Amino acid sequence: MENLSEPYVIHYPRIVAVADETCSRVELVEFFDCVGGAMWSQHHYAQSPLVESVRCIGGTMRYLLKPGRVDLALEGSKFPAGISAVAVDDAEISITYIGMGGGGVGATICRDTAKGVLRSRSDESGGGKFAGSTIWLPRRQRILIGVDDTDTPEEGATWTLVHNIARAVEDDRSVYLSHTIVQLYPVPYRTKNCVSLVAEFASSEPDRLISRFHSLLARYTLSEKTGMAAYTGFVPSKELADFGTKVKRGEVRPDLLGRLQDKKLKRIMEGRGIIGAVAALPFFTRYEEALELCDGRN
Repeated sequence: MENLSEPYVIHYPRIVAVADETCSRVELVEFFDCVGGAMWSQHHYAQSPLVESVRCIGGTMRYLLKPGRVDLALEGSKFPAGISAVAVDDAEISITYIGMGGGGVGATICRDTAKGVLRSRSDESGGGKFAGSTIWLPRRQRILIGVDDTDTPEEGATWTLVHNIARAVEDDRSVYLSHTIVQLYPVPYRTKNCVSLVAEFASSEPDRLISRFHSLLARYTLSEKTGMAAYTGFVPSKELADFGTKVKRGEVRPDLLGRLQDKKLKRIMEGRGIIGAVAALPFFTRYEEALELCDGRN
């Protein structure tokens, strides 16, 4: 007969958080193993006043939070668990969860042991108890890396190369969060499908991450026209978003790229693909918009 070492615990594999420059917004990213538990949390935690929005992206649940502390009027079935406090300082982000019954188990031991948690403080949970915990996470920055034009008509595929490099450079200081394929306007000189890529990371060492990614991209690209761009910031600027939309809707002259004034943007490899690489950045995790084909016929 099989034995269960922890029959009433499901461990979250990893939890990370990024904050904006002003400490006014936090995105909490929970990697989950049990989809039912994650969806239950999404449904109920969304009622917390500190939660502005919740999205499920692949195997992660993302909570957009505002710092503060609130008292939650928990009620069985209707509002059994939530996030009651969020705090940010120069080095760390703390999140306080509270729940009742099974929601208290999820709020405590299930999250306390996740990779990425620096330390935690929690109540005893289980049965019908009310229980809460606070976890402390490293404060990280969002890093977006855009890439275009790594293949040739004979071999290669940019989307696979970007994913494999992202996996290779991922470590405890730079966590790989997402991969988004961005459909661009099909210009005549495209390889075939005319797409670029954006990989998203949560990093405490952005310069090291970008350097390592660049080294592998330069080593494995098959094209002399590769473009690579990096953006460090919570959300890409409107200027960058407008540029991305223009590249999706039509052919863009190279001089338009030179007019961008966003200081958070770095152009790393400036082959012809740099236009697509920069254009991909604002579409991270916006999959429907990213994949929309704007070729003048729709």
